[in-house]
Order: sequence, then C-alpha cells, then structure tokens
Amino acid sequence: MDQEILALLKDKMHKALLILQEDLATIRTGRATPALVENIVIPAYENTQHLKVKEMATITTDGSRIIVIAPFDPSVIRDIEKGINNANIGLVSSVDGNVIRINIPTLTQERRDEYIKLAHAKVEGGRVIVRQVRHEVMADIKRKFEAKEISEDDKTRLEKEVQTITDEFMAEIDAIRDKKEKELMEI
Repeated sequence: MDQEILALLKDKMHKALLILQEDLATIRTGRATPALVENIVIPAYENTQHLKVKEMATITTDGSRIIVIAPFDPSVIRDIEKGINNANIGLVSSVDGNVIRINIPTLTQERRDEYIKLAHAKVEGGRVIVRQVRHEVMADIKRKFEAKEISEDDKTRLEKEVQTITDEFMAEIDAIRDKKEKELMEI
C-alpha cells in the first residue's frame, strides 16, 4: 500500500512536469522549433474542420532560424499560412512552392525579459501543481492514520518520503527553468 501511494505521487508529479515542459516549449526562444507552431488550430477545408498544424503537415526546421511546414494536402497550404499569420504569435509565414517557411526573427532584450517573466510564471504554476499533489497525498496519509490503516511510524516515514520526492521534483523544475532562461538569453 505504501508503494502504491508513492507510485501515484510520482506519476502525478511526473505528469505535472510534462505539462510544464510542453507549456514552456511554446515560449519562443529566437530559435526555430516545431513546438512554436504545431498546436496552432487552423480552420481548413472552407472552415468545415479545425485541425492543429501537426495534424495537417510535417514540421521541420531549416537551420536555427527557419521553420518549414510541408502540408500533407497541398490544397490547404493557404489555410495554414493564413492561420499562422492570424494566430498572433509574432511569426509571419510565407508560401514557398509546396511548403510554408517561417523566418524566426531574433529577440530584442525587451522581448527576452518578457519571455523570462512568462517562463517564471509558468514555472510557478508547475510548482503549485506539485505542491497540490503533495498536499493531497499528505492528507490521504493523515486520513489513513486516523482510520488506523497505518501506524504512526509508517505515517512519519511516508511523510518524509513524500517530502523527499517533492524536493526532487522541485529541483527538476528549477533545472528546467534554468535551461529555459539560458535558451532565452542566447543570442
């Protein structure tokens, strides 16, 4: 039963970490990455379907400053171009034959600072989720103790293990934040 509690804790915290990483991947770093455009929803086929770019095309990079989008169906190339331009993410796409090219402009220091603040806010959101998971598990341990399902020694040991696991995940979050900051500060 103890291992179930700890496994559930690790699983929930790991999911929170993955969500944080996906969220941070959407912050532009001045470097071309498919994550910048893959989740943009495009109204396609005369507005009859709304699909994400990654569902409609292959997304690659050409160097560190250009994203190349090759639609599976060439008839939607203009829809994708229009959708990206209208997404208000600061990127301008242009059709080049059968592909769409997006040139990633370099970031100004002011934009870098804004993105760092945004990254810090997203990281704090991740920390809050991890703390909520810890709180839920601690409350569950307390309930089990009060219901006489576990002993006081088990309760104390489990609480220490939960805190150790939480500290490990917080350290991972700090490492992710530091990595993102470093990416944002690269010129």
